[in-house]
Amino acid sequence: MVETDFLTHTLPNGIRLIHKPTDSPVGHLGILINTGSRDEQPDEHGLAHFIEHSVFKGTKKRKAFHILSRMEDVGGELNAYTTKEETTLYSTFLAEFYERTAELLSDILFNSVYPERELNREKEVVLEEINSYKDSPSDLIFDDFEEQVYDGHPIARNILGNPENLLTFNRESILRFIGNNYHTDQMVISSVGKIDFAALIKLIERYFGQAPARLRQNERMRFSSYVPANREVVKDTYQAHCLMGNIAYDVMHPRRIAMVLLNNLAGGQAMNSRLNMALRERKGMAYNIESGYTAYTDTGLFNVYFGTDYENLEKAISLVLKEFKLLREKKLGVLQLSKARKQLMGQIAISAENREDLMLSIGKSYLLFNKVDSIQTIFKKIEAITPLQLMEVANEVLDVNQMSRLVYR
Repeated sequence: MVETDFLTHTLPNGIRLIHKPTDSPVGHLGILINTGSRDEQPDEHGLAHFIEHSVFKGTKKRKAFHILSRMEDVGGELNAYTTKEETTLYSTFLAEFYERTAELLSDILFNSVYPERELNREKEVVLEEINSYKDSPSDLIFDDFEEQVYDGHPIARNILGNPENLLTFNRESILRFIGNNYHTDQMVISSVGKIDFAALIKLIERYFGQAPARLRQNERMRFSSYVPANREVVKDTYQAHCLMGNIAYDVMHPRRIAMVLLNNLAGGQAMNSRLNMALRERKGMAYNIESGYTAYTDTGLFNVYFGTDYENLEKAISLVLKEFKLLREKKLGVLQLSKARKQLMGQIAISAENREDLMLSIGKSYLLFNKVDSIQTIFKKIEAITPLQLMEVANEVLDVNQMSRLVYR
């Protein structure tokens, strides 16, 4: 056990536990698994996401209805999500129901039976999810862009999968994927709530400690073959949609924090980001303009998205590139950098007040780094970023010659 801002414990089978004590009557508990859509074989495309849906469809002692009712009967919530690198099951509940939650999550994770009748019904649900996604060009373009950037690599494939593969999935394919990819040393149980840590350890050992140790032996295929490309796709939409970007730093890279700051400055969530000011506030060219940075274990992606009228498309692209040029060539002044740092630190601190988000974020950090930095440590790293470092990052990532672009016209 290491006592910093967080309490940690490792079970004999390799499953790790991290806990943040609070005085709130509401608790949050989740299990994060270092397996996602990039771990699928080509004929398994969409399987990680389908398992996330199917895991709630019955265990050795519970029907699907009983799983859903177990937390909702006491006012709690049960949820899950899949990313390209993680699968997460989690719950929010009154803290008095910690044991109920731990037992249910354990039952779902280790004892799901994946009945064929329920699987066939859930396929229809996922098909509707895929179809609804196709109806939203502002969402679909992100998947298409990653397919373009990571062409030929497993990380290129979208998370939802495709109807052809989906229809082939069955109980055997699910159990095979779990057997190949769910390893106890790649699992973290994350908790934020009001419970004595010794009592929590006993609960986790009781419900998760019986699982046999399974250690990951295989490594993910690394990405190393980026080629910039521009592409246009004809779509029947009212607006032109544009996504442009470049590969960026992986999650372990020493410049990752500087990249987070640069992204926030360029087109982050604040209304006074440079791109929002340039396109929306000054020119009225876009309702939504945003940039994003995603760090994977072996690569990263920076992108800028906006939607605009067809006649404004080229002007809007020029304005984005102009802002990139300024970030590459003009160092931030002392006051500008101070504001940018304070803005990011404020956003991080406010986000940490959402305890469900905090539970998920500390779980992911512990899963990847085997540690969680305190908010003070994170702030020190942000304060240490210099104008020159930001310029160097901008010149690497915002290099116009390395940019890819995807446009829906």
